[in-house]
Amino acid sequence: MSTGEAVQAAPARRSLRPLLFGLTVTTVLGLLFGVPWWMLLLSGAHWPTPVVAAGTALFAAAALAFPYLMFQGHARGKDWASRIADTTLGVIWVLFVWAVLGNVLRGALALGGVADPLRSRITAAAVAAVALVLVVWGYAEAMRVPRVRRVEVILPRLGKGLDGLKVVLLTDTHYGPIERSRWSAGVTRAVNALDPDVVCHTGDIADGTVAQRTAQAAPLGDIRAKLARTYVTGNHEYYGEAEGWLAHMQHLGWECLHNRHLVVERGGDRLVVAGVDDITASHSRTGHSMDHAAALAGADPDLPVLLLAHQPKQITAAVAHGVDLQISGHTHGGQIWPFHYLVRLDQPAVQGLTRHGERTQLYTSRGTGFWGPPLRVFAPSEITELTLRSA
Repeated sequence: MSTGEAVQAAPARRSLRPLLFGLTVTTVLGLLFGVPWWMLLLSGAHWPTPVVAAGTALFAAAALAFPYLMFQGHARGKDWASRIADTTLGVIWVLFVWAVLGNVLRGALALGGVADPLRSRITAAAVAAVALVLVVWGYAEAMRVPRVRRVEVILPRLGKGLDGLKVVLLTDTHYGPIERSRWSAGVTRAVNALDPDVVCHTGDIADGTVAQRTAQAAPLGDIRAKLARTYVTGNHEYYGEAEGWLAHMQHLGWECLHNRHLVVERGGDRLVVAGVDDITASHSRTGHSMDHAAALAGADPDLPVLLLAHQPKQITAAVAHGVDLQISGHTHGGQIWPFHYLVRLDQPAVQGLTRHGERTQLYTSRGTGFWGPPLRVFAPSEITELTLRSA
């Protein structure tokens, strides 16, 4: 291929990207809305024509409005649109999943000799009932103050003076279009009741600017810790106002571990608490980037290291730099079952404590808040109390 042909081919590929993106989005939306529509209204149920017409109109209106509302909400910052679009996404995902699983019931009824239209009507009613229960329950789970999840982590290099050090992890609070100031205050009360030594927030504080979410974030300033309150950026900070959130967290009295570390001491023993920017930072306009070497520069190599990093997949660099424990969020535990299977394709862990290499452990939180759909289904939120133990 000549140089001229290569130059012509590159724009041609770029010109196809919007088309491929549009086809992909259309296909996904077609499946998300189309499968439940077919299962609930068609598929041999033979509902009266007015029922089918009304249901079809509802599905069509939701499918057509959804992209517009997502754009107005998440691209133009209109909270009312985000609330509608995000809720629609959660409901249609639950309906899609259980419409697919409903085919198991259809098959069982067929084996039992139940014929259409009764078979399809029973299946449609079951799918609708299960989806309704899960949406209501999932909303209640998303909006409540998270339960405390207690985990003990043995760090062989931890000194005896630090045995029992209590680290409380918050992450993915995602203050957003649903006003949650009271929820945020409840989280603060729950954290303070634990009497922590160190409190960490591993990013995705909010969806929006500091000006938009000041009231929701304000209770973070009331969180107490005996030794340190530390924060690192998540990927959502880099969708909007990373520098603003770093400055605001510093204003609230938190230590922003922007590729740097601090040392905490108790009982004559010390622990390095380090933090790195999110892995997506280098693609933003801030000039930020994940830099483990900078974060640990000047740290005593004989001291154990607790690393704050938003995404579990940042563990590879943590292992290379001899980190003892990385704490992360980002995955939300999948948030709405069975989405965790897709998350696992991108991340080395979805939730819980895992080991990586000879020294390094990773704790992945299911998240304190939620992103987008105000639902949590089989993936409860958490405030994590990590008790560090010496060998």
